[in-house]
Amino acid sequence: MTDASSARFAEASRDCPNCPRLAAFRHANRREFPDFFNAPVPAFGALEARLLVVGLAPGLKGANRTGRPFTGDYAGDLLYETLKKFGFARGSYERRADDGFTLVDCRVTNAVRCVPPENKPTPEEARTCRESFLAAEIAAMPKLAAILALGQLAHNEVLRAVGERRAAFPFKHGAVHALKKLALADSYHCSRYNTSTGVLTPAMFEAVVAALRNKLDRRA
Repeated sequence: MTDASSARFAEASRDCPNCPRLAAFRHANRREFPDFFNAPVPAFGALEARLLVVGLAPGLKGANRTGRPFTGDYAGDLLYETLKKFGFARGSYERRADDGFTLVDCRVTNAVRCVPPENKPTPEEARTCRESFLAAEIAAMPKLAAILALGQLAHNEVLRAVGERRAAFPFKHGAVHALKKLALADSYHCSRYNTSTGVLTPAMFEAVVAALRNKLDRRA
């Protein structure tokens, strides 16, 4: 991470007060699950990465428990094994933040830093976190060339963060949109629900990541 990048972006504090409902939920979870991370979950990976993966928000017993995006639940199993398969990660992913797993030219983040009740942030919470963190995070990535949005809500938040019109770039699994300064790739979210119902198969997800690998390799 460069000094310039660091100066432009800072993660949320452990007791970030920006969203009262999320802060109240966080405090309730600290009482119910005292061994969990229970704080705004920081991004995983370097700001110098060319690929940014964006989800919507931490899961209660996934990232909110472990303190690392997509770590601790099935979505992370599929995401991180696929990133590793295509050279965006190395090591062994073991559903815990201290597993030694590392990302390569890739960063993983969430549009909303805190776990929301019922996994559903309100539009106001999404706006607050986007304006406070996601937009600044994207702006602080000097080599960013592509973003992978996991799900339509994450897709929408990315477009808002970079100042693009949603109507001009509708969400579609497998689509790669050419924005002004980078590519935005869409995938259905790699949740257990989507994979168990056949909405998303590992092969479908791998095809999206493979396309991004090829695009970045051509630009190298």
